[in-house]
Amino acid sequence: MDPLIPLYVPGDRPDRFDKAMHSPADAIIIDLEDAVSAAHKDQARAAAVAYLSRAHPKPVHVRINHPATPWGAADLAALRDTPPGAVRIPKLESAAEVRAVAQALASPAQRAVGLVCLLESARGVEAAYEIATAHPDVAAIGLGEADLSGDLGVSGDEALHYARGRIVVAARAAELPPPLLSVFPDLADPEGLHESTLRGRALGFLGRTLIHPRQAEPVLRAFAPRPAEVAAAERLLDALRDAEALDGGTLVLPDGRFADRAMAGAARRTLAVRDALVTLTP
Repeated sequence: MDPLIPLYVPGDRPDRFDKAMHSPADAIIIDLEDAVSAAHKDQARAAAVAYLSRAHPKPVHVRINHPATPWGAADLAALRDTPPGAVRIPKLESAAEVRAVAQALASPAQRAVGLVCLLESARGVEAAYEIATAHPDVAAIGLGEADLSGDLGVSGDEALHYARGRIVVAARAAELPPPLLSVFPDLADPEGLHESTLRGRALGFLGRTLIHPRQAEPVLRAFAPRPAEVAAAERLLDALRDAEALDGGTLVLPDGRFADRAMAGAARRTLAVRDALVTLTP
């Protein structure tokens, strides 16, 4: 399963990289963009490349600067020969931008790098499906909600309901994994984080990016399947397996419900999330 709770760490703070790696997060994101001042961009890039040159127990992703900036171009050049587990591309608004990044990273000597496309403006949200299907290397899409809220002139989860739903639908239509929720900026409000994450889960998100290890517990608690959900998923899969009903399309369960391939897929996802979260419990 793809990372569920990746943790951002500023690229100009290499002293924090290993601490992040040993946190409950299942991946780290070295941030070369918003968390790094202009004066430290080169330093952060060099630190990221040095860290990527070593083996690590968890995936290391890198959020680059926008590719149209000189910093972004330098980021791509540096990562071409030392690829991370994924490259997170900020502020995308078109499929052409995605293809340009994929081309800049392409190297015959290296594996393809997964591209995580971040949409942070009205234009980006409107182009969500085109961006999601822009290139075979696109691994996921997501929102950058702070910048999006600024672009739209709104605040709060409710104001982003449409944009969140649009991203979930675009990801599913493009056959990508469910998107991760954007960061929750208030470290002093763990219950607010939990409630916001529950709302995102209800909309179809799966996982959330973190800015501090202490945010792992409220997020994991929000996404953990309830015992009743796990039991129902296991009963459904057992019934389908026993009846060998998948090829037949549908099956009537003992409780009167119909079961089909779509329900089986949702049940398998519930159990996969349950299993993944067991290894991440702080």
